[in-house]
Amino acid sequence: MAKHGVKRTRPAELVPNTVRVISARLDYLPPNAADSETILQNDTKAFISRYALGRDYHKVMRNKLQKLCEKIQAGLADYQTSNFEYRAFTDSAPVLEVALAEKAGLGWRGKHTLLINKNRGSWFFLGEIYTNLPLEIDEPATNHCGTCTSCIDICPTQAITAPYEVDARRCISYLTIELKGSIPVELRHLIGNRVYGCDDCQLCCPWNKFAEVTKEPDFAVKHGLDDISLIDCFNWSEDEFKTKMAGSAIYRIGYEQWLRNLAIGLGNAPSSPSIIAALQTRLQDNSAVLREHIAWALAQHRNFVIPENDGIDKF
Repeated sequence: MAKHGVKRTRPAELVPNTVRVISARLDYLPPNAADSETILQNDTKAFISRYALGRDYHKVMRNKLQKLCEKIQAGLADYQTSNFEYRAFTDSAPVLEVALAEKAGLGWRGKHTLLINKNRGSWFFLGEIYTNLPLEIDEPATNHCGTCTSCIDICPTQAITAPYEVDARRCISYLTIELKGSIPVELRHLIGNRVYGCDDCQLCCPWNKFAEVTKEPDFAVKHGLDDISLIDCFNWSEDEFKTKMAGSAIYRIGYEQWLRNLAIGLGNAPSSPSIIAALQTRLQDNSAVLREHIAWALAQHRNFVIPENDGIDKF
């Protein structure tokens, strides 16, 4: 934020000649995915935010925005106008996408700070086209959260510190995706089995009863990520991770961070010989960060009595 400064609030400073922003939304809730609540309540499973179960949304949304720009360009040709300048964004630059979408009438900012659409809930991505076309301006959306505080109340780490305010340092999505290095010890138990992102504030939102599953095949579940065990994921080799996560948003956090998140999930899981054995296989990993999280996870199981002759090191 310090790097880009006022470019966030002054589009023309980010893209010269910008006079309008076209805001678009794209549903991502995958069809036939395992029930999120069921996975969250099963401490042996790895919960992955529903937006990341299929292909990386950056690529999908950018392609669609580019096609829209090409159609606009073709349409302007009929008017013998070629002065169409544009640049498309999808969570890839200093763009206030929720504020812009709200002004464009796509929905209102909920108390969890995500955009909510009255007819489609909040399970969607946003994208923008900065352009020099002096298009008509839409009416902004009105807020319909009312007195509801469900998202604030359910947040596992109490990251929503007040309506419309989120402390990113406590947000599980930030901790498991953006934060490099060590996750604060006091927050690890609260993360539970959420190994990539967190959907709790959306799962409880009343407006999501109107959400619809996506029609975009790229967002369909891949590699069974909607219902997969923590141990299975933790046992992947780096090559397996790269192969399975190729084209996924998860790929960008890297193998080390993926294992770090899973170690926390395994530390929060019910004690069992298989969990302890899985953790011990990586105790000598080259990553100091990973070793630290594995040691923490094993410490959570220190009172578990391991049967004799099972081949597992006692600790």
